[in-house]
Amino acid sequence: MIELTNLTKDYGTTLAVNNLSMSVSCGEIYGFIGPNGAGKTTTIRMMGGIIEPTSGEIIISGINVRKDPVEAKKIIGFVPDRPFLYEKLTGMEFLKFVSDLYHVDIKVFVRRSEELLKQFALWNWANEIIEAYSHGMKQRLIIAAALLHDPKVMIIDEPMVGLDPEAVRMVKDILKGLAAKNVTVFVSTHTLSLAEDLCDRIGVISKGTLLAQGTVPQLNLAAKTGEARLEEVFLTLVREA
Repeated sequence: MIELTNLTKDYGTTLAVNNLSMSVSCGEIYGFIGPNGAGKTTTIRMMGGIIEPTSGEIIISGINVRKDPVEAKKIIGFVPDRPFLYEKLTGMEFLKFVSDLYHVDIKVFVRRSEELLKQFALWNWANEIIEAYSHGMKQRLIIAAALLHDPKVMIIDEPMVGLDPEAVRMVKDILKGLAAKNVTVFVSTHTLSLAEDLCDRIGVISKGTLLAQGTVPQLNLAAKTGEARLEEVFLTLVREA
């Protein structure tokens, strides 16, 4: 469902992503972890068609993102690390704005918006302006908006920032439910316990280079850390990079 081949982003003074290749299957939850400045957000922005790679290819469900970004974006639900919300709109108005961008049929919008607002515990706030929402509510709203058009792929950068434990559990359950419906989830996070609990496979990136990927046992083999938790594996791989 996701195929990255020799993906590179060179800013001239900084090689943010260096010859990155990986594939993610349909219905898989893939975790992308690394220290600050490792290239995670740059990779995600290239995958979402926000910035253009220096070289390499990004294929999403058979669509080349560089050659046909509009078609690719139709099947992607994208949640950036710093989402922008029009805070003078109500939650429902913002969802309508997003649905219009994706040309969602009005009948589908009415059904999906109610489903998602209830699923993310925002229904009682649907007609309140976003300015009055807490940080966690805004984060839940942006994830709900990314799901409006029933994407085949979810690309999410730091989804749990600012969420309380109950909301974290809610989002985890929703992402697992999407994967069960064959939606592919690519998620970047600094919360290693989340990656360990949620993801089928995990990729570790540092200084723009993919150090290792696989299940936690496979990462342990790569790091020669026995049966350590992901935190120890991560620190070992990054330290040796």
